[in-house]
Amino acid sequence: MSWFEKLQNLDRRYIYIVVALCIIIPFTFTFHTNTYTTEPVENIYQLIDSYAGREDRAILLSIEHDPSTSPELQPMEIAIVRHCFERGVKVFFLTFRITASPIIDYVINTTKEEFADIQSGVDYVNFGYKPAALYLPIILGMGDDIAEAVETDSEGRKLNNLEIMKGIKNYNEMNLVVEFSGSSYGFGWITYARSRFGANVAAGITAVMAADTYPYIQSGQLVGVLGGLKGAAEYEKLVDLFAVNQLEFSKEQEKQTFPRINNDDILYKFKTARIGMNAQNVAHVMIIVFILIGNIGYFLERRRKNKQGEGS
Repeated sequence: MSWFEKLQNLDRRYIYIVVALCIIIPFTFTFHTNTYTTEPVENIYQLIDSYAGREDRAILLSIEHDPSTSPELQPMEIAIVRHCFERGVKVFFLTFRITASPIIDYVINTTKEEFADIQSGVDYVNFGYKPAALYLPIILGMGDDIAEAVETDSEGRKLNNLEIMKGIKNYNEMNLVVEFSGSSYGFGWITYARSRFGANVAAGITAVMAADTYPYIQSGQLVGVLGGLKGAAEYEKLVDLFAVNQLEFSKEQEKQTFPRINNDDILYKFKTARIGMNAQNVAHVMIIVFILIGNIGYFLERRRKNKQGEGS
């Protein structure tokens, strides 16, 4: 048998072992590759950054996913919260999905560990879980008065009594809503908060959903999108380049600064998407190699059989 024939008859379990190693090794022995940022991610970053230090601006993170999609969505949530904490941007949290409530707590606590001065009710507030029956009343109500529509946070505190609410009344001030979901991309926020009140809406979604958002980006209904690990890795990079160094975003500086980032100094929890992208890249390359070898072997084998048929 020729080499290609042997590959054609290779036990598929060996292929699975190779692919598994291609995923495990990059997680065990990390390496650093450049992540090129894209406009949909940059737009979200720049809009949030424009709120830095302003009492009359805030963002809302609507966490609407289960733990099953957390590996893709949680890194982008942590990256945005870290950006807000670094730059002094007020941030609110909300969910209409009961299983997402502990995810919000995890994102806040994981990020807040590195920010000793960050306080609940001052720099951020978690509205907590709200029943789905209140979805529409809350989205529409916040267009008039956030404190009246939501009333209390997850700790039972009246929003009107919280320091963070000074200068914040409705979507005019809480001017960006980012929904994180594995199955949708801000339909409710686009339909009601965007169309009726003019709020900016963005989405953090799994990679398989990213293509569905392009029409909404082109129409301006979504100001930006974070798509899967790639989107999360891009945002992590922007935070490390600009937010941590208190710098304004610059595309030219982004291109020039990458070689000077010391990735070894970055905490693991703040670069999980980039590490995941390394494993994903290696696995994808390996799969492409197997596909190429399999197709070459198939056509060579078919050519050999055709020649044998002609000879007989």
